[in-house]
Amino acid sequence: MSIILSFLIILFCTAGWWLARQNLLSKPWLEKGAPAAGPDPATRSRQTARIGLGVFLTVVGALFALFASAYFERMGLPDWRSFPLPGLLWLNTGILIASSVALHCALLDARNDALRQARRGLVVAGAASLLFLVGQFTVWLQLVGNGVVVTTNPAVTFFYLLTGLHGLHIVGGLIALSRTLASAWNTDNGGKLLLRLELCAAYWHFLLFVWLAIVVVLTGWADKIIITCSQLLS
Repeated sequence: MSIILSFLIILFCTAGWWLARQNLLSKPWLEKGAPAAGPDPATRSRQTARIGLGVFLTVVGALFALFASAYFERMGLPDWRSFPLPGLLWLNTGILIASSVALHCALLDARNDALRQARRGLVVAGAASLLFLVGQFTVWLQLVGNGVVVTTNPAVTFFYLLTGLHGLHIVGGLIALSRTLASAWNTDNGGKLLLRLELCAAYWHFLLFVWLAIVVVLTGWADKIIITCSQLLS
């Protein structure tokens, strides 16, 4: 439980830092001197989009943290039965990492106005994300084929819940990514893609972080981390 609380504290502190950078907490009416010119509409729109994404990711992170907390609470009951995870899960993890890296490379290329390379990175990121979803669905099919279904025991239920919820967020991200990809083919200026790419890259890096946390929980590594932290604090 202390690990989850620490994660939530870090999450909300990060969100506060993010909002502070967007000048959301500033009080211009208290500032002395001549009033400064307000930001232009384009800058204000970019700022609003970044703040919106930051708030959304904070809520999603808190949601996954609460599910992880419920996971740890539930696994202490006698009907909890762990099960071996399919090896394909590790391949899917590598694919999601590749997707996040490709999207970050596309962002860097757009900043350097290398539009052709940015388009290539977007295509690779989208294809890898789709492959990740196909791999996750294949994992589910393997488990169902082996008789490991939702009603088998609470450990299996949480597996389907956590991976399914993460998959839904990937699908939502793919919708935004497809719009960014369409924009990339309709412009000759990489600078116009920067905001969309920044938001997509931040979202993908966040989903990668959440996925790695889910893997740590499902593999039981989280138990060892908790025990180690408890020993260090005692």
